[in-house]
Amino acid sequence: MLTLADWHGGPGPWILLFPLIWAAVVIGAATFLRRTVWRGRRGPWRMTDDRPSGDSPLAVLGRRFASGEIDEDEYWRRLSVLDEQFGRKGGAV
Repeated sequence: MLTLADWHGGPGPWILLFPLIWAAVVIGAATFLRRTVWRGRRGPWRMTDDRPSGDSPLAVLGRRFASGEIDEDEYWRRLSVLDEQFGRKGGAV
């Protein structure tokens, strides 16, 4: 009776290790791509972003000013109110 552990012409039990190695490589590559490339090339070393995004008050205000809904005076007045309420992390938007 020939078994997988029989070394007489067979590959031996270590052949089972290769699918596990390939599975680890594929899972590792998918995890790396998901954390970096597929999220806008933002790796785990870049956790914060100073730009307003999504529906933050500064982003909404910027979109309204860019689309012409409010004029420049209204933009600066509302921006100063948002600055007092939320504060910015430095510099102009």
